[in-house]
Amino acid sequence: MLMIYTKKVLSRIDDVHKWEQAVILFLNTFDNWDLQWCGGGFEHYDAVGRTPKGKECVIEMKFRTKYYEDKLLEKYKYDQLMDMPYDMVKLYFVNDPKGNYLFWLNEIKMPEPVNMWCPDTTLWTKKKITKPCYLLQENLATYITLNE
Repeated sequence: MLMIYTKKVLSRIDDVHKWEQAVILFLNTFDNWDLQWCGGGFEHYDAVGRTPKGKECVIEMKFRTKYYEDKLLEKYKYDQLMDMPYDMVKLYFVNDPKGNYLFWLNEIKMPEPVNMWCPDTTLWTKKKITKPCYLLQENLATYITLNE
């Protein structure tokens, strides 16, 4: 997969939307996915469509400017994804300076959530609150590409 990480701080939501659309274009073009971008609304996912095997799916995406060994997923976002129809594939894509990781959430036994200090919204506020989060180990990802 192409290297998505940039040293420029992702400070504007428009930049993140461009990265989301780039991932979708890449997966559709090179891996035979059929995804549509959700338009940057307030859904709990960033893309919807079908996997290469034709299964309905949704993808939540995160673009991190710092590398962390464990990939953070807010419990609230996970719960919103898992409340969707049972047979829909729920995916979590993370990009960071080290690589790209795709987690098939339906197939993962989630660890116990831990409380973490997180921004109160995803719009890069300076205000932080405690949120329950899952810390996913990299080896739980089924699709990993490393930037070298």
